[in-house]
Amino acid sequence: MVTASSVSGAVVSHGHARELASSLPALAPQVDELVVVANLPGSLPSELHGARLIENDRPVSYAANLNVAIAATSGELVVACNPDAVPAPDAVSVLASFMGNHPRCGVAGPLMLDPDGTWQPSRRRFPTVVGTLVRRTPLRRLFPPLERQRAHYLLDERPTEPVEADWMLGGFLVLRRTMLDEIGGYDSGFRMYGEEIDLCYRAARAGWERWYVPGAVVRHRWDRLTDERLFTRRTLWHWRGMLRFVRKHPERLRAL
Repeated sequence: MVTASSVSGAVVSHGHARELASSLPALAPQVDELVVVANLPGSLPSELHGARLIENDRPVSYAANLNVAIAATSGELVVACNPDAVPAPDAVSVLASFMGNHPRCGVAGPLMLDPDGTWQPSRRRFPTVVGTLVRRTPLRRLFPPLERQRAHYLLDERPTEPVEADWMLGGFLVLRRTMLDEIGGYDSGFRMYGEEIDLCYRAARAGWERWYVPGAVVRHRWDRLTDERLFTRRTLWHWRGMLRFVRKHPERLRAL
């Protein structure tokens, strides 16, 4: 039986043993309990740093794995951390403290940097149909998203104080369990990509706030795989995720 704790950690590894060797020792001292879900062989590092392990018999979606990890923990706050996200030593405490002072904050995200210190546009607006078509088709060659969709990526805003967000990249988020219980957690139908947008959108509709807290810093490799190459398996996953999002929330079709 899991005893009550204040902050839990949930990490899903899909063959990321090398990345976990850096992220787990950074995250483990900052949480009261830590669960790692191994979704593929070769997913575990040589040391778990006190984490409890759940091994899958067969691979399932990233969202489904997060739900399993969250269900295996008890903290009122849960850190959903990608295996390649390395938090600064005070990142979790900064986010948890902010959420403690903002009881309607259901999702809090940090300032995210590439390993070399380059700023990442992790705070974004909810997607529109036209914007998504440009980003995920050859149109992006004519209309480069990071140049033509500055408002979507909020490229002209680099706040130094906490500010509300539509949604934030799911590489490192602190989630309130009360909110997760209310809205039903992640939608496991999202294989990969789009699950954090859907979570934040449902949270917003239920009246939960989402906050970007730049005082917390996390280093995370932003590969931009679906941005750099047009026709890959990951691109198809992204399209499937966005189609699921629109089917669930058809009102977004009116958001141009």
